Order: sequence, then structure tokens, then C-alpha cells
Amino acid sequence: MWNEFKEFAVKGNVVDMAVGIIIGAAFGTIVKALVDGILMPPLGLLLGDVDFANIFTVLKQGNPVGPYATLEAASAAGAVTMSWGVFINTIISFLIVAFAVFIFVKWVNNLKREAEEEVVEEQAEPELTADQQLLTEIRDLLKRPNAS
Repeated sequence: MWNEFKEFAVKGNVVDMAVGIIIGAAFGTIVKALVDGILMPPLGLLLGDVDFANIFTVLKQGNPVGPYATLEAASAAGAVTMSWGVFINTIISFLIVAFAVFIFVKWVNNLKREAEEEVVEEQAEPELTADQQLLTEIRDLLKRPNAS
């Protein structure tokens, strides 16, 4: 059983998948930093000095009773909240990741298509056998209109 597991674990596909997951997680961290630190602050300023991370609705007051200035303060008080701003940030992060994956997949597909076209172009037509050459000549003669 150990040998089977070892064979499975070191196959190229499993290793490639692990690398993809690790890079995907790192990419997700980068996108989160991009959304939270770069995109959302100017968007919040454009919308009237709104901090999306602190847009929330209190469903149940905590102790002490609100209003709470930040989501962190509401959480510290034990309030039950719906975090709309965090949800908006997550949607924007998802859209950025989805678009980046789309561009990457499109690029890889273009590379594959170009490689396939090169292979097709490199393949020369095979030489015809004597029988095939004779049949080709007969076909060509039959296609010609009578010259009489």
C-alpha cells in the first residue's frame, strides 16, 4: 500500500496540482491585498469617504450596546453582524481572480493552438505509392473534358 501511495504522490499530475494550489493561494493573497489596500480606498473616497470593510448591519446588539464605529468594535462587543462590505470586497477579489485565470487560460490555449498549427504545417504529405500515382493520373484524365 505504501508503494502505491508513493507512486500516486510523485506522479507529475499530483505534483503539478500541488504547485498550482500553492501558487493559487499566494495569488489569492496578492489579490486580497490589491482589493483591500489599493482598489477599495479610492472607490470608498469616490462614494463619499466610505470604508467598505466597515459596512455592516447589526442584527443583535452586543455588550456594550452600539452604535459601533467599526466591524472590529462590533465583533469585540459580541454583536451579531452582517458584513456587507467584506462581502463586496470578496466579490471584487473573486472577479479579479476569475479574470486573471481567464486571461491565463486564454493565453495557454493560444500557445497550444499555435503549437498544433506548427505540427500540422510541418507534416509533409506522404509520397504516393506507384498504385496511388496511377490511380491519381486516371482520376485526373477522367476529370478532363473530351478534347475531340
